Amino acid sequence: MTEATMQAEVAAPTEGKEGDVATPVLWEDVQAEHFTMLRLAPLPTDRATGGRPLRFVEFGRAERHNREFSLLRMSYHLPSQKTRKEQNHLDIWVDHASRAVRVGPESGLQIEPWNRGLGRFMLAQGIHWAQKRWSEYRIEGTALANKDALNEDTRLRRDHFLKTQGFEVVYADAQHLKGSIKDAKVGNLNNTWNTDKVQIVEILDAAQMLQQAEQKILEQEVAIKKAEDKVNKYRRDDSGLRFTIACLVTFAVFQAGLLIWIATHR
Repeated sequence: MTEATMQAEVAAPTEGKEGDVATPVLWEDVQAEHFTMLRLAPLPTDRATGGRPLRFVEFGRAERHNREFSLLRMSYHLPSQKTRKEQNHLDIWVDHASRAVRVGPESGLQIEPWNRGLGRFMLAQGIHWAQKRWSEYRIEGTALANKDALNEDTRLRRDHFLKTQGFEVVYADAQHLKGSIKDAKVGNLNNTWNTDKVQIVEILDAAQMLQQAEQKILEQEVAIKKAEDKVNKYRRDDSGLRFTIACLVTFAVFQAGLLIWIATHR
């Protein structure tokens, strides 16, 4: 599911001489090098996406620079979840010759799980990175994918996502199918995200969370042991009461039988 498809015209810059049959893509093999843990806050169940429990995500990034281009590559990794190559991945390309910023991949920003604030967080990180050095550059306008406009709810989510970050969404038709975003100055974009949904967890915070979790586990173990001791005590008391009741019943039956015998043998 596409949280916000920005079909950026990012034909990644290539190396090599003109006429080469297979020129390698610039920085194609770059992988994330610096990692941060993100906390996805538990949210109410959404009718479109279902349950949204507490989750933790690994956010990775890597940078490359040369005279012609700069690149910020970002990605997410979720434990025990398989994703396609184009999912949870975003590139921010800076073309210094044309003073332009482009967003990739060409297939658009595809986040899984979606509707958790991850797409906005990732794009905000890219905008913040570009604004630090190239706030006067522009992000080129581009057409938006028609497939996201087929469902009204998906289209509204996408448009809200883009407008929140400072992009202007326009449509060439009354049916809102042929959408695009206009050119935008990098410095005019919004580099914030919804911190109620996504929080960056620092190392010390993570250690504190683990310590608190361990403390709660120990407290629960103590409480469980106390409860088990009470249950065992009640079981022992119950067994004693059952034995006493059985003795009383036996004695009552014996007395009744004795009285009957006396009454019938006078």
